[in-house]
Parts: sequence; structure tokens; C-alpha cells
Amino acid sequence: MNIPEELRYSPEHEWVRIEGTRARVGITDYAQDALGDIVFVDLPAVGSEVEAGGQLGELESTKSVSEIFAPVAGTVTTVNDALAEGPERINQDPYGEGWICELELAPDADPGSLLDAAAYSDLTAD
Repeated sequence: MNIPEELRYSPEHEWVRIEGTRARVGITDYAQDALGDIVFVDLPAVGSEVEAGGQLGELESTKSVSEIFAPVAGTVTTVNDALAEGPERINQDPYGEGWICELELAPDADPGSLLDAAAYSDLTAD
């Protein structure tokens, strides 16, 4: 299982890459593997505000429908429109082409409360 060191992780299996006041969000390799083949992505609306732990959207796979949760509070600034026509990108490249959205961090956002790679690895250990 791939767990990049430079990212932060939520217990709900989302990853976040912080760059200044922006955060790119996606689901982890562990999550995409557990879901199976992803066939549809319900992306958040640009401009919507989310609280940490709030729902960003949904993923539909051949196994189930799962919610995507915001790992940090912020405002959605960009969504990965390519997922509408190619939701399988999440399975193929969850940390690259399979990203979900970008957020402008809320002033009270606390990315430091997220898990580092070692803690996420412990969480997902069998």
C-alpha cells in the first residue's frame, strides 16, 4: 500500500496536500482498494464551504456508495472535472490524477491535527 510521506491523512481515509493556504484532497490508496472499481464521483460545488469532517461528495463503486469527507475546513475552489468522464482515475492514481478537489483553508483550519504517514500506516495495518 502506498502512503506518501509528504501528505497528511484523515481517519476516514482522505489525504490532503497543503500548499500555503490551499489544500488538495483525495482518497487514499487504502480507500480506493477497499471500494473496488469506482464508477461515479459526485464532486462538491465550487464555492461551497465545508467543515472538517463534513461531507464533500460521494464515490460510487461496484461494491457500495461512500461519502467523501473534508479533512480540513475550507471553501472549495477547484474540482477535478476529469473524474466525471474518468472516475477510474481514482483507482489508477489516487495521489495524482485521481485528486478530488482543492480547498482554500478556513482561518481556523488545523491541518496539524491530521495523521502523518506513520500514524496512517498504523491505522491501516492489518
